[in-house]
This record gives sequence, C-alpha cells and structure tokens, in this order.
Amino acid sequence: MPIAEIAAPFQLEYPPLVGALLPLIGEREAYLVGGAVRDALLRRPSHDLDLAVPDDGRQLARRIANAFQGDYYALDAERQVGRALVRYDGVPYSVDVARFRGASLEEDLRGRDFTVNAIAVPLRGDLQTLIDPLNGVQDLFDKRLRRCTPEAIRADPIRALRAIRQSLQFKLLIERETRADLRTYGVGILSSSPERVRDEFMSMLNGAKPQAALRALDSLGLLRLIVPEVEAMRGLTQPEPHIYDLWEHTLNAVERMDAVLTTISPLRTEESAADSALGLIVYLLDVFRPQLQAHLEVPLPNGRTVRALLILAALLHDCGKPATRSLDEDGRVHFHQHEIVGAEQAAARAEALRLSNEEMARLVGCVRHHMRPMHLRSAEPLSRRAIYRFWKATGPVGVDVCLLTLADYLATVGTHLQVQAWLGHLQVVRALLEAYFNQHAQVVSPPLLIDGTTLMEALKLAPSRLVGQLLEQIAEAQASG
Repeated sequence: MPIAEIAAPFQLEYPPLVGALLPLIGEREAYLVGGAVRDALLRRPSHDLDLAVPDDGRQLARRIANAFQGDYYALDAERQVGRALVRYDGVPYSVDVARFRGASLEEDLRGRDFTVNAIAVPLRGDLQTLIDPLNGVQDLFDKRLRRCTPEAIRADPIRALRAIRQSLQFKLLIERETRADLRTYGVGILSSSPERVRDEFMSMLNGAKPQAALRALDSLGLLRLIVPEVEAMRGLTQPEPHIYDLWEHTLNAVERMDAVLTTISPLRTEESAADSALGLIVYLLDVFRPQLQAHLEVPLPNGRTVRALLILAALLHDCGKPATRSLDEDGRVHFHQHEIVGAEQAAARAEALRLSNEEMARLVGCVRHHMRPMHLRSAEPLSRRAIYRFWKATGPVGVDVCLLTLADYLATVGTHLQVQAWLGHLQVVRALLEAYFNQHAQVVSPPLLIDGTTLMEALKLAPSRLVGQLLEQIAEAQASG
C-alpha cells in the first residue's frame, strides 16, 4: 500500500491567497487539491485554486467571495461546487470549492484523472504535509503521467485530451497502460458534450507545443474525431513552392504560428528569436509589438485566447484544398477558390465546436483572406489603394490574417527559405500594419467627405446601390491620397 501522508520534499511555497484563506477556514476540514499542489511541487505560479470539503462546497465558496469582495458562481448543483473569483494583492484568483467525490478525501483523490493531480494538503494542519495515496509526488519527479485508476479514462474520455496537454505542459511521459487506455477509451469523446471537447481542445492549442499535441492526438486516432477535415489532407501533394504535402504543411503552419506568436509575445527570449526567419520578424515588425500584444491579449468568451484561435486558424487555413484540387492541361495542380470553400468548412467546424459568434467570424475571416497578403506581394509597389482594399475586405481580422500569412509562408517554403523573398513578404505585412496602427484615419478608415444625403441632393439621385458605390469610390480615393 502506498504511504498516504508524506512530508513535502522541500519547503513548498503556495500562492499568497492560500495563507489569507486560513482564517476563513478555521477548524473546518478543507484541503487544497489538484493543480495548485502540483504547481507548488513544480515551483510554478498558480492562480487557480481547488479546495475539497466533506460538505456543500458552495457555502465556503460564497464566504470566500464575500470576504474578498469578489464574485460568486454556483457551478454544479449535483456535486455542490461553487466558484469565487477574487483579487488579492492585486492578483486575480479563481477558487473552486467542491464536495468530496465520494465518502472521503481518499476516495475523492482516487476518483481524479492523473496521480500528479491527486495530491492534497490539509488547510487546517501543516501545509508542508502531503496526502498522496497514489504516489503522485514520485510520478511527478519521475516525469511520469499515470492514470489514477484503470477506470479513469473510461469514466471521462475528455481526460484523454487533458493527458496530452499536461504531458507536454509539464514534460511528462505518458505511462504505457495510461496510453493504451487513451487509445481504447478516448473515442468516448464523441459522447461528451461539444462544449467540454471545445474547452479541452482549445486549452491544448493554447498550451505548449501545439504541433506536438496535434501529432499525439492524431497518433491516438482522436484528432479526426474533433477536426474531421484533417483526414483529406493526408498525402495531398502540392505544387512548388510547397515542399510538403498538405498535412505536413498544415502541421508546420501550426508550428510556425506558435513560433511567430512567441516572437511577438512577452515570453520571447534571445534563443526563441535566434532563428533567422524569426529574427527578421523582430527586425521589421518589432515596432508594432506593443499593439500586437494588446491585440492578442483581448480575452475571448470563457477565458479562451486569441492565441488558441490563431493556432486553430493555422490548422484549418487550407482545409478547402482537398475539395478544390484540379489538374490543368499541363498536369499542374491547382486549388482554385480553396479559401472560399475552406471558409465555409471552417464555419461549420466552429459551429460544431460551439465557438462564439466572434470566434467564428475571426476564424472564418482568417481562412477566407489568408492568401491576400501573398497576392499583394506580387503586386509591387504596394499602393495605398491596395492597402485600403485589404482592410476594407478584412476589417480588424486583418491583423490576424497578417500573422497567419507569416506562418503560412514559412510553412510553405520550409528549409528552402530565400531571405529576399521573405523580406518582401515581411515588407507587405509591415505596410499593412503601419496603416492599421499608425495611419488608420488616413488609409484604413478615412472620414467621409460627404454623406449619402448630400451626395444624392448634389447629383439629383434617388436612393440606390449607385449612391453606395459612389461613396465607396470617394472613400477609396481619399485613402489613396
């Protein structure tokens, strides 16, 4: 039998809010469980706390919310789970309080997903004492992800997606029997709610190494269940300058999107920008880095991120190619209007994943317009009129399109990157972003010199489409200078 209680292997440091909760808890039986304990053992910061109690968790969650003047939400009436969203020392925290899953704490821990998440700390005792019935601490230090019980994945197949995400996030090797269960029972995600699949899948895309996560998901036969469009991509050849088939190109686009987003993020390091292609992004686009970071940090519904949405856009950007593949008389491959067909498929996938209307619009816009910057590259010099038309067509999603086109281009040429061609592509993106961020009123959305009523009076016109066309021509002429 494993030892249930052990001393912490070193002095654990918890989020400051934990200490502030102790007076509220007093002599009540309550335990810090799950991710916050795991993160303390990994010396990682944590802003999400999970508490387990023997009775109704909603009562304590409400007390916590009231004590810190935060917000309270009842999450699950059946399991008696409540959530408090609070700020402490200016830092936001989410505190979930749940009744034991079963008759005791040990039964609760054994009913969790993975052993590294099944460790508890008594909040009315020594915070350096760990309750670890499944040897999760040893698994964590051995870099091993192991299911809590043989029933863990079968009971909740969504845990298969979580296993991949957490194995990459914490650099853990999925244990052999656990991996077998992921393959056997992961198909059960088809019976899970689309919302739960969406949340775990988007968390995976937002996590570490999304390309590796997708490959792992694919190796288990699960990716096709979430994004069926990938099946038709396999082995689909593409003409030059592509050096990969469509599936490998798509995975490389995901990898390069991850790299592009890291390059403009606060997480950029000298090492991450050492790649010559990424270094040129720094050289030419770093002037927009604050605005791009602000663009990416705008929260989406339910805490989802723009980063995850752009990774999904990279995954789907060419999904219309299989349906539009054709050969001309010379045997050359074409994908005419693949971006239009792909946008329709992306809309259907967004709906199936239960994405919000905003997320769907941005995803569809990325797929629909991802070729536009490349077309502008072939029409030098880039005129103000062309820039205006780009932003007229794309709207604010054009910023996402600019980032996607960088990833797409790098994934297209791969190791055959030619610096001058890459510089030309970057110059187009730089001109587009310069107009959007610094010349918006002059080039992107110039104020109207005349309104429709005045125009109709001056030209003695009745209301018609012609009036709108004339106003658009005037606006375009303004933007053109």
